[in-house]
Amino acid sequence: MGDEHTPVLAAEALAGLALEADGYYVDATFGRGGHTALILQALGREGSVLAIDRDPQAIAAGAKRFADEVRLTLVHASFADLGALVPLHAEGRACRGVLFDLGVSSPQLDDARRGFSFRADGPLDMRMDPTRGEPVAAWLARASVDEIREVIATFGEERFARRVARAIVEARAQRPLARTAELAQVVANAVRTREPGKHPATRTFQALRMFINDELGSLERGLAGALATLATGGRLVAITFHSLEDRAVKRFMQRESQPDPALARLPVLPPPAAPRLRQSPVPPSSARSPGCAPGRPSSRRNGPRRSPATSPNASPRSKETGHDQRPQPQQARYRRAPHG
Repeated sequence: MGDEHTPVLAAEALAGLALEADGYYVDATFGRGGHTALILQALGREGSVLAIDRDPQAIAAGAKRFADEVRLTLVHASFADLGALVPLHAEGRACRGVLFDLGVSSPQLDDARRGFSFRADGPLDMRMDPTRGEPVAAWLARASVDEIREVIATFGEERFARRVARAIVEARAQRPLARTAELAQVVANAVRTREPGKHPATRTFQALRMFINDELGSLERGLAGALATLATGGRLVAITFHSLEDRAVKRFMQRESQPDPALARLPVLPPPAAPRLRQSPVPPSSARSPGCAPGRPSSRRNGPRRSPATSPNASPRSKETGHDQRPQPQQARYRRAPHG
């Protein structure tokens, strides 16, 4: 079935979560439920999962697929609100782990009506949640050249960002850009050179999607919410597909692994100033994907312990390969440690 696509890095994600049969876990990016299904398979009768997705189609598909699963709670929401969602739905249970699988999903790319793909014509939308916010077409209709350039350069790391921005503004002066095929052609005409096998509009579409959905801002709030709600010994796992997401996850982990800079020189750190994460070795998965480095660092957090966060920079999903081409997976894990 198309909605039951194989999740990426499944073995690594489950190993990172270190599932306990009676634990309470959060799948912050439910998608079509691939990771959630594997977590549920590993849990016992007392275990349960809170699955979150901002895409109402994902929640509807999940409600159908898991109609008889009493251990699963599905919530239509953004993981940016995870810090509030977990206490609301956990009913006092300790959260043992949180999983993030970041980026656009295969069903979203495959459905031209969602407007994510430059390979299939559809309305220029790109919203993860079509019930909220404005579509990309509406923003492009009013944004200035400098605003468009900044978004494409920042989120797409596109070296021809100014040329693309000018081409978009010139094209919309002739008629509104309302379709993905129209935008893809405008970008292709502006970007004369591109890496072999990569569509010229790849970076522009990626940038507009990340911007219109506030993906990096949501990620920062989601990671902070996960760290705030995880119980002692709980684990955080993140799978990233874009270099900006990967850097954001790693910066977060590095920051939480350091003491408060203002108090770092004290001979004894007060508990609030101590690092909330500490690196420690994590055994490699026996089912590593190609390119995973065995035994990469992991870290623990001071105070109640939260353990490894995995942030592999993963290879492409079963998606539109020109849209999310990434290196082979790498893993960096983090664990929370006791005050000491």
